[in-house]
Amino acid sequence: MVNGTVQQWIYSFVTLSIIFRTEGLFVNITYVLSGVAKGAVCLDGSPPAYHHDKGFGTGVNSWLIQMEGGGWCNSVTTCLSRKNTRLGSSKQMVENLAFSGILSNLPQFNPDFYNWNRVKVGYCDGSSFTGDVQAVNPITNLHFRGARVFLAVMEDLLAKGMKNAENAILSGCSAGGLTSILHCDSFKALLPMGAKVKCFSDAGYFIYAKDISGAPHIEEYFRDVVSLHGSAKNLPPVCTSRLKPDLCFFPQNVAQHVRTPLFLVNAAYDSWQIKNILAPDVADPYGFWLNCKLDILKCSSRQLQIMHGYRLLFLRALNALGPSSSRGYFINSCYAHCQTEVQETWYRADSPKLANKTIAKALGDWFYDKNPFQKIDCPYPCDKTCHNRVFDPNAHTFDIDI
Repeated sequence: MVNGTVQQWIYSFVTLSIIFRTEGLFVNITYVLSGVAKGAVCLDGSPPAYHHDKGFGTGVNSWLIQMEGGGWCNSVTTCLSRKNTRLGSSKQMVENLAFSGILSNLPQFNPDFYNWNRVKVGYCDGSSFTGDVQAVNPITNLHFRGARVFLAVMEDLLAKGMKNAENAILSGCSAGGLTSILHCDSFKALLPMGAKVKCFSDAGYFIYAKDISGAPHIEEYFRDVVSLHGSAKNLPPVCTSRLKPDLCFFPQNVAQHVRTPLFLVNAAYDSWQIKNILAPDVADPYGFWLNCKLDILKCSSRQLQIMHGYRLLFLRALNALGPSSSRGYFINSCYAHCQTEVQETWYRADSPKLANKTIAKALGDWFYDKNPFQKIDCPYPCDKTCHNRVFDPNAHTFDIDI
């Protein structure tokens, strides 16, 4: 029995090694040291950083900039808790980062963007790259400079060849997906006039909604983020001239004014939004929602009914953007969050599909103007292509709890 277990382990190890050799890509880190003099630094004062795998062949002048996600920090306490992690310091970022999914360099895994310059920008400011506070408290030594970080990284990439871009995409997952919406037009403005530039947000369409107790928890949270980081001046003026700055952190109040073509990928039952907007711990002190949030199969009929209601709010917030022939969206009914950086949900035989298209195929066709794509899934549990998330109750990441 023991020998059988050992043999099985060896077989699994060899199989994974083969997969790693055929699919694995590790990319070295680049530090933007020039940003420090401009005050473009992480929470701890370290320089910004990114990982860049150079384009080749026909993709040498095409650029895909993927903004990392990882939630936000809305107080000195929560920012201090990030300060000595990769989400607050480039000193803690990995030297060699695995690229997969939308960042893969193999055509069988990433058919439209495999030979582009693919860049993963480290997220170390906690404000979706919107903060800019000059003063630094000498006691905490926290730097709120996300907007400067964004610009410093883009300037560095422009100098390294992005100034000659023929095609470019600003993309991101979660808080990085929100970044791609908020910075979409400013990104386009940095690139050559004749370049084909579009933006793509994966799981970044966070909606304004009250939690299960009736409290506006997410609005209060975003208000604290915007206030602490001094984000108001870096949010789209077309929104802040009409609404309070914290409301301009919600994509539904911004996306309709984005002039650059934008593609939205989101689960209507987004697992992060269910866990943190609909049923945050503060609204569920006795933990009635705990098992449901960990695994949708453990939700009661009443909880599913409430989640269906949240889906309708999400779709209402999406429809409020109004019609646009240049906008694309892929809204499935999975219990998921971020579906583009993982190969199994980006482009594989069993990946999630809408209208028989994977996310990769839908996005590629949309970018190259082959076919428009605006599809919304039927309600859960109708979609059998979903890869629904099941969370470890003992795991904790900054992208889970707020």
